Amino acid sequence: MEIDRDRIDDAVLGLMWLTLHDERRAWKGFDWECLGRLHEKGLIADPVNKTKSVVLTDEGLRCAEELFRAMFTRPRP
Repeated sequence: MEIDRDRIDDAVLGLMWLTLHDERRAWKGFDWECLGRLHEKGLIADPVNKTKSVVLTDEGLRCAEELFRAMFTRPRP
């Protein structure tokens, strides 16, 4: 089985939208490799620090909301 890491990254970023606080911070209780890839893609600030949350960039916020809506909401009737 081959893992599609881009899809994993999308799911994690979408779930980050669910845990947003202070406008652009999300809990970083996800896989460190995934957080590293999201940082490399410019979607989050460097996750390597002592805080329990990570800052989403402007692009990261936009993508996180879009992915959350696409993956985790039902269409309105």
